[in-house]
Amino acid sequence: MMQRRTLLKLGWGSAVVFALGGGAAALLQPGLEHGALSPRSRLVMARIATALIADAWPQGAAPDAQTMDGLLDRINEKISGTQDAVQAELSQLLTLLDTAAGRRGLVGISSTWEAVGTSELADALQAMRTSGVSLRQQAYLGLHDLIYAAHFSARTAWPVLGYPGPVAI
Repeated sequence: MMQRRTLLKLGWGSAVVFALGGGAAALLQPGLEHGALSPRSRLVMARIATALIADAWPQGAAPDAQTMDGLLDRINEKISGTQDAVQAELSQLLTLLDTAAGRRGLVGISSTWEAVGTSELADALQAMRTSGVSLRQQAYLGLHDLIYAAHFSARTAWPVLGYPGPVAI
């Protein structure tokens, strides 16, 4: 049986290793570069967006490359309008999500971003949303709000909502 002191040492040791690993990853591949999504973060956000907005794409189909690039560009616009502190936190989150430990710990998937299925990712995101761990909920809400704001700001998404657009005055 493990003693309390040994368990505490193991916990602190694990936290230090995780912090050092995450810090090294952030230095090597930040989630944001000059206030915009890095190439790896574009992949992460594209995969998450595909799963989150599965039923709200125009014409009900998965997005093509041009549609996804437009969404990612609008996400960059939304990011550029945030404070530096918010951008730093988002960069850290995206960096963490790009690591195997972060992907497994926060999202709950072991597959790589390239290999994870859309329905598996949608289920994992739902688990994040309803998690009892506030960090997982906060990460989900931040990603959700950013993606939805960027998606529904495009005129092409309005018909799915039944929104005809602004009334001419």
